[in-house]
Amino acid sequence: MTPTPTPLVTFADVALGYGDFTVLRDIDLQVMPGQVVAMMGGSGSGKTTLLRAVTGQLPARAGTITVFGRDMATLRGEALRETRQRMGVLFQGGALFTDLDVFENVAFPLREHTCISEQQILERVLDKLEAVGLRHAAHLRIAEISGGMARRVALARAIVLEPELILYDEPFAGLDPISLGITAQLIRGMTDKLGCASILITHDVAESFAIVDQVYLIGQGRLMAHGTPAQLSAAQDDYLQQFLQGKPDGPIGFHYPLTPAFERWLAARRGAA
Repeated sequence: MTPTPTPLVTFADVALGYGDFTVLRDIDLQVMPGQVVAMMGGSGSGKTTLLRAVTGQLPARAGTITVFGRDMATLRGEALRETRQRMGVLFQGGALFTDLDVFENVAFPLREHTCISEQQILERVLDKLEAVGLRHAAHLRIAEISGGMARRVALARAIVLEPELILYDEPFAGLDPISLGITAQLIRGMTDKLGCASILITHDVAESFAIVDQVYLIGQGRLMAHGTPAQLSAAQDDYLQQFLQGKPDGPIGFHYPLTPAFERWLAARRGAA
C-alpha cells in the first residue's frame, strides 16, 4: 500500500498580525507535495502575511505553523536558514539584480548556497533557463529584456536550487495575456517536474483556477472557503461569488478596517495640530 504523503506546510488554528492588530485568525490549511495551491483574497486581506508566516518572517500569535515537519516557532539561526534553503521564492517585483546579466541573476543562489564547480553552475543555470524558454538570453542584461521575460528569469532563479516548496507572490501581476498564460503553465510544469509544492499568493482567478489543485480564500480576517476550483466555482456563498466574479457590490468591503493603531495615530496628529 502506498504510504500517505506528509504535508509540506500545515497551519493549525493559526492567528497572525502586526503590533496590536490581528490580520488573520483561525487559519487551517495544508499543502501537499506535488500540489499547486492558491491563497486568494482581496487587496489587504492578508495573503502576503501568510507567505511571511510560511518563511518564518512572521511568528504565529496562536496555533502552529509546521513546514517540512518542523514547528516554525522553534527554529532559530542555522535551523531556520536550512529550512528556508529548501524553499524558493518568486517575489512580486522579481527582485532581480539590475547590474548583473540574466545568467548571473540565476546563478546567484548557487554561488551563495553551494560549493559546486563553475562548470556545474553553467550547466545548472542553462538548464533552468531552458525550462523557462530563455537559454539564449543568458548573456543579456536585465535592462535589455521585457517585464514578462524578467518574471521568467526570476522563476528560473527561484527553482535553480530545486526546492521542495516554491512560494509565488503575485506571479501574474502586470503581465500581458501571453506572458500571463506562459507563466501559469510554467508554474504548473515546474511543480510537476520537480515534484515540489507551489503556493501562489494571487487574486488572478482565471489563470490560477486553470492550474491549481486547491484554493484557500481569505477575507474579513479569516478563511472564508477552501476546495478545488470546481468546488469553489459551484459554491453559492455571497462573499465567494463576489470575489470570483469581481462584483462591485457585496460583503467585501472597500475600506481598510479601523484599528487601534490608526486611532492612536489620528489622536496624536490632532493633538499636535
